[in-house]
Amino acid sequence: MRTLTAGRLLPLLGALLAALLCALGPGAGTASAHAALTATDPATGSVVPAAPQRVTLTFSEGVLLSADSVRVLDPRGERVDEGRPTHVDGKSGTASVGLRTGLVDGTYTVAWQAVSADSHPVAGAFTFSVGAPSKTAAKVTTAQVDPTVGWMYGTARYAAYAGFALLVGGCVFAGVCRSSRPVQRVAVGGWVALFASTAALLLLRGAYTSGKGPGSALDLSLLGDVLNTKPGAALLSRLLLLSAAAVFLAVLFGSFARGDDGRTGQERRDVAFGLGIGGTVVATGLAATWAMAEHASAGLQTWLAMPVDVLHLLGVAVWLGGLAALLATLWAGDPVPGAAVRRFSRLAFASVCVLVATGLYQSWRQVGSWGALTGTEYGRLLLIKAGLVAVLVGAAFFSRRWTGRLTDRAEPRKARPAPKAPAAGKGGASPERAAQLARQQAALTKAAGKRRRDADEGRSGLRRTVLAETGIAVVLLVVTTLLTGTQPGRAETEQREAGAAGGTRATAPAAGPAEVRIPYDTGGPGGRGTATVRIDPARSGDNTLDVRVAGPDGKPVDVPQLEVSFTEPRKKIGPLRAPLERLSAGRWRATGLQLPMAGEWRLTLTVRTSDIDQITELRNVKIN
Repeated sequence: MRTLTAGRLLPLLGALLAALLCALGPGAGTASAHAALTATDPATGSVVPAAPQRVTLTFSEGVLLSADSVRVLDPRGERVDEGRPTHVDGKSGTASVGLRTGLVDGTYTVAWQAVSADSHPVAGAFTFSVGAPSKTAAKVTTAQVDPTVGWMYGTARYAAYAGFALLVGGCVFAGVCRSSRPVQRVAVGGWVALFASTAALLLLRGAYTSGKGPGSALDLSLLGDVLNTKPGAALLSRLLLLSAAAVFLAVLFGSFARGDDGRTGQERRDVAFGLGIGGTVVATGLAATWAMAEHASAGLQTWLAMPVDVLHLLGVAVWLGGLAALLATLWAGDPVPGAAVRRFSRLAFASVCVLVATGLYQSWRQVGSWGALTGTEYGRLLLIKAGLVAVLVGAAFFSRRWTGRLTDRAEPRKARPAPKAPAAGKGGASPERAAQLARQQAALTKAAGKRRRDADEGRSGLRRTVLAETGIAVVLLVVTTLLTGTQPGRAETEQREAGAAGGTRATAPAAGPAEVRIPYDTGGPGGRGTATVRIDPARSGDNTLDVRVAGPDGKPVDVPQLEVSFTEPRKKIGPLRAPLERLSAGRWRATGLQLPMAGEWRLTLTVRTSDIDQITELRNVKIN
């Protein structure tokens, strides 16, 4: 049986991560809408006797506004809004824009887009009428995240979380347990990953929120707009803090780690104390750049949620990053004292306690009810995360058992070195021969280290269980990244109860999903099949669209092109194109589909089965 060497370890974990990201598909980087539109003035679909002076929107949480966040179109499709949208009385959960005077009677369309307080883009549209409803020439399409940009943004977010965990966990392990070259590689690698991913997020942020393609990542005007927002300021602050972290790494793994700085014992203790304080400040600041720009910064009790989120992130980093540092040390064959492993075991236990306490509070705050645990996407992801944490704790239990069996044995006798090569020159070996003998010596030393590593039963068992923990941690980080990009269960429940764009809260129960089966035949080979379109919850506002395509035998089939759009013919709204993303064979999904009003909508399905065989089918669907 082949032994998993250190050279194969990182590629294995990298392959696991790549497989997970590919399995998640392009949708892994796109986020569901987070701020829900709960009320409008004038109310959606209403008829008012006289033209209002302003249009006001109210959201379930704070939003960031731009110059084009609220656009009002008259029946001819021309803009009639004036000035830049503003918050009403300084309330961040509102948006208001003035209207021109002398508006004619008819139906007006309001298209809005903004960035929710937790950094995710949201958009939608609704109508109202002055005097009496009329036909409208307004064409409204809501901005959607470009699939490529969404995937790149989601991957960079995952890399940022992983880099933070490796940086903080590696430094804590070096300072509390044991410093070594493998641990240094873990911490420095984490710093590089965090810096590169943060820079990528800063460049991609403008394209992510505006719905533009990857080419706009270098648009300086978009970058300037991003830096004027809270998420942009958080990312810039993270880059500045990472410059301080680079100095910290240079000291921690430099002369202080080698012990050749000429300092006395008391002086070294003073430096260690300073490193501990400085490292804590930098790590807390880095964690705060997430807390101030994501879920913790919006919703209930933000004054408490943000510090709790910082503690949660630090607990994750110390546990999982320290786990990676321990694995790297064990796999390198370096002698690890049992006392150092036991110190990390106690540190990991304290981190888990912090994670449980902070996680319970965050779960209550973001989910809100038992029903939302299974009835919302956020709740289901949270259950998966809790299950993975339970599995990880179970693996840690076996690691603690192996830790208890560790003994610090005397260092075994070193392997006899290879004979030295004679000096190059007259009567000596050639430089090529000297280099060959040096490589042989390095190989003998490495082989001796592996033999010592594999001969220690306790450390071999610990290495296997720590490897299992690390693999679970990779999956756990993926699920955590998805959670940060998913609408919290509490907000989704409130949005459904409010009917999204309705002016008052709904008193009737949720309409539930609508499902339409559409047979098609493009006329070519393999051109027959059935598309099942499911709209959830089939209410005005935010919806999720699932499309399944099957052949005549009922088995899933892939098609080269699949498009779905919605049009409200009487109000002349649309077509609103659904941003479908392929999940698996024969299955597509679109999240964050905004249908601005209730009514009879026309669903347009286009299926292409070859370069020339294509068909478009129309169906009506009721939106409540």
